[in-house]
Amino acid sequence: MASSTLADRLDRIVLYQAYPQSFADADGDGIGDLDGLAARLDHLSWLGVDAVWVNPCFVSPMRDAGYDVADFDHVDPRYGGDAALDRLIAAADRHGIAVILDLVAGHTSDEHPWFHAAIADPTDHRYVFSDREADGFEPVPGPRGGFYKPNFFAFQPALNFGYGRTHPDEPWRQPVDAEGPRRNRDALVDIIRRWYDRGVQGFRVDMAASLVKDDPGHVETAKLWNEVRARLDESHPGRILLSEWGDPARAIPAGFHSDFFLQFGGDTDGRPLKSLFNDNAGTVHEAWNQTEVWAGADATGDAADFVAAWREAAEAIDHAGRGGVVGLPTANHDFTRMVSGPRDAEQARAALLLVLTWPAMPSIYYGDEIAEACKSLALEAHRILGCRGASRSDFRWDDERGVDGLFLLEVNTQPGMTPLSLVPEQGRHVGMDYDTLVQAIVDEAVAWYKDQAG
Repeated sequence: MASSTLADRLDRIVLYQAYPQSFADADGDGIGDLDGLAARLDHLSWLGVDAVWVNPCFVSPMRDAGYDVADFDHVDPRYGGDAALDRLIAAADRHGIAVILDLVAGHTSDEHPWFHAAIADPTDHRYVFSDREADGFEPVPGPRGGFYKPNFFAFQPALNFGYGRTHPDEPWRQPVDAEGPRRNRDALVDIIRRWYDRGVQGFRVDMAASLVKDDPGHVETAKLWNEVRARLDESHPGRILLSEWGDPARAIPAGFHSDFFLQFGGDTDGRPLKSLFNDNAGTVHEAWNQTEVWAGADATGDAADFVAAWREAAEAIDHAGRGGVVGLPTANHDFTRMVSGPRDAEQARAALLLVLTWPAMPSIYYGDEIAEACKSLALEAHRILGCRGASRSDFRWDDERGVDGLFLLEVNTQPGMTPLSLVPEQGRHVGMDYDTLVQAIVDEAVAWYKDQAG
């Protein structure tokens, strides 16, 4: 790696996001892996990438694509295990590229040992527990009894970082300085430090604004991350923390080196980014409907909302006085690609030019540099299944190979959702060309829904 740290050159970093399931497959099992990423570092180096951000790769049952972690200290075998990450870091170092991992800080899998211990011990407050039914809580599957709060799916129990507002009628609302929240803050720092000791140069933090519950103005959340940042800067200066917050004007003063404009976040629910790139195609949400977009094929929109938000963030960063930079992505694993709908590769060039020249940290979503498109059949799968496969398709390294690490569909085993067998990692879809594979999965999904409906 270069002698200067990432923190020293925040305003010059080019970030590249690699979705591990879909990027490159080294062992031929049909799922992308870390050795596959390591083998393609020449491509990233040719692009001029300074750091590669890898979506979650820790041990997980993979019911939410790795965002349900069962062990924060080890890499999942599907990606090659710990040894593969060591090889990736060493190879990246030779290319002058830093490795940034993805940390799911707010919850774990229900298969994590922490959760197994907590549901058997009434004195363990690592998670948010209630002795009575409450809105949004799930029954505890263990001798402790009562109920626990999940963050998203029921298999993702929320870690307890406390509440910004407590209430005597809701005793699960523990203050942020209670034993459970303090224990989790310490664990968060320890996890990051252990990976820093192994050569990781930074973390992108999933849903960073959500750790402290019911926290008006994110006051306690900002205190938490500023504390974490201070402890990490003391032990490992030069490493960086990136946040999935979607509001750089608040996230960077809260302790992060950079925060991305996203399809959500801030007072306008992600309007700055969506007004640039959301053309209502690819990975979308019904609430995102916008009639004019700056990078739309019809060229009827403007960048005023983005520019205003960027100026606000720049002023907030300057006022905080600790440095930092706004993150500007071409896309991400939850948001539509540059080439989608009526927007073609030539039109996407203007969008890429903005991302790569604006005073911000550019983040290139894998495949956007080769005009990887949101493919029509993936969009049909999205329509039928409600997944985000249109933005998570395989990187097309050449025209001859079949599927290489494709992770098309969201894995969901919750009641009433599509089963795990619809995901091509099972092996029977490996080797199909792209359109045949996606059509096969869509056909299976439709058949499954019809069978469920009787």
